[in-house]
Order: sequence, then C-alpha cells, then structure tokens
Amino acid sequence: MNAVAGASPADIDAAVAALRAGELVAFPTETVYGLGADARNPAALRKVYAMKGRPSTHPLILHLADAAQLSQWVAAVPPAAQALAARFWPGPLTVVLPRASGVLDELTGGQDSVAIRVPAHPIARAVLAAFGSGVAAPSANRYGRVSPTRAEHVREEFPQGLLVLEGGECAVGLESTIVSLLDAEPRLLRPGAITRAQLEDVIGPVLEAGAPGAAPRVPGSTAQHYAPQTPVSVLGTSDLARALTDAAARGEGIAVMSRGAAPAISATSPTLHWEHMPQSAPDYARLLYATLRRLDKLGVSRILIERVPAGIEWDAVRDRLSRAAATFA
Repeated sequence: MNAVAGASPADIDAAVAALRAGELVAFPTETVYGLGADARNPAALRKVYAMKGRPSTHPLILHLADAAQLSQWVAAVPPAAQALAARFWPGPLTVVLPRASGVLDELTGGQDSVAIRVPAHPIARAVLAAFGSGVAAPSANRYGRVSPTRAEHVREEFPQGLLVLEGGECAVGLESTIVSLLDAEPRLLRPGAITRAQLEDVIGPVLEAGAPGAAPRVPGSTAQHYAPQTPVSVLGTSDLARALTDAAARGEGIAVMSRGAAPAISATSPTLHWEHMPQSAPDYARLLYATLRRLDKLGVSRILIERVPAGIEWDAVRDRLSRAAATFA
C-alpha cells in the first residue's frame, strides 16, 4: 500500500487493525475529522457514544468506500439516491435511507433509517477500502463542541489512548450536507458545502429542513451545537460596532470574527482581538472551526461574530454560527 497524504502504509494498516479489534480511530475526511468505529460492532459503537459524551439516541453517519456497498446497509436504493451518489460521491453529502435488516440500533440511534456517505479524502478512502466494510464516524470531538479540522484539534479533545491519522487541514471544514430520501419528497436536514440548489439540479424539489412533516434525527440538528467554551454572539454590523465601543470602555476582553476591516478602536484597545475572515463562503467555512478554537484559547470573555451574508452559499456557515451562539442565548 502506498502512503496517502501524510499517512504512511503502516499508519493505515494500524488503523484498520484497530478497527477490526473493536477500537476507535480518528481520521480525516474532506469535511471534518471523524471518530471511526466498526459499524458492525455494537461494543465499538457504544465506545463512540461514551468517548464523545453523545446521547445514544443520536445516530452516527456510516462511511463507505463505494456506493456499490449501499445495498448491504439499506432496504432499497431509490433512483434519487442513485442520482445523488453518481453526482456527489465521493464527497460531502450524506443521504438518509431506510435501513436494512441487521443494521445495528447503535448505528442508527434506534431509528428505522440509516445515514450514509462516501467521503472524498484520500486517507479516509484508503482506510475504508482496506477495512472492507462500513465505518461509523461522527466528528472527533466532545458532543456539542467545535468540530476538528486538523489532527491537533482531535488530540486536544482526546489527549490519550486514541490513534489519530494525520491528514492536514480539512478542505471543506464543515460537516456534510444531509438529505433525507425516506419520503416521496426529499428533505434537506442539514446544510453543507453541497447546497439545496445543487441537490435540486439533480433530483428536483427538496423541502427545507423546517418544512411540515416528520424528519429523522440526524447529527448536528440540535439548536445548540458546534460551540466553543467562550460565549458567542452573532451581530449585525452596527450592533457589533456598538458592542466593541462598550467593551473597550469597560476594558472587557473581546475577540471578533468579521469579514470587514478592523475599526480604529482595535488598534488602541489592548483587550480587543480582531480576526479578519475570508470574503468567500467556501474559504470562510474552511477556516471557521479552526478560528473558533484559536479564539477560544485567548481567555476573552466573549467572541463576537459579524453576521454573514444571506445568500444560499452561506446557508451552512449561518447554520453553524446560529447553533454556536444558541448555546449562550
């Protein structure tokens, strides 16, 4: 086996051996780093919930090496799933389908559906291909906290006893788009790099996540999620300016994430840290979690984030920011 993007053959072999032994392995995907376990091993899956502190009713996303493996995990593969797989896999898209007989409750959170994707990162693909079966891999962080986009983030979350495959910075930086294909009309359950418009180009109309009707539980759908330890507020430009003035007057330590230029007050206030964020949605998304993690270490009292634009390409970023801020509302 050849080395793949930072992981040696020995690293990948060790990861596969650990998975087969029922142990957990952290590995990079194009979205975030995942905490992997053998999806056919109930004890290994229970270790994932325990390590993350995650409720056992929250399903895990199943990662496969190839769409051809779908039939082993789902009751049926509808035409919409085939079309989405052909267009977006490997890539940052998760589809929710009726689970096949024998799929574990520990994987699905006790639901009759299973969430599946085929990742694009070469290390993830190498591990999955060598393992030969499905790997459950939620984000490799404590439940509700900021997802890891670098190996060092995983080691910060789990400093001991976890094999972490090095794969550099994740190219996408936000979790996958999730679309449910359980009903006649597809439903977007979590926005990601693949937008609703892109889905509709392939399979026609897609309902919004909040549209009427039952929807399965999926990762990252709780109101409070993706949050640092430091309180977060998302503000419009004028409200942000007022908050900065007030904070400077009180000598309060503040960190700011903004696409705009730093105001003059940032140069004179020793308690203000200004983080200039990219103008484009993909670049902003790629840096979002790493930036939140870095600001969380500064010891400031608050992180203020300037509201991002309203365009559809910003849906995933807005979603993550609103859930991070909701924790402290």
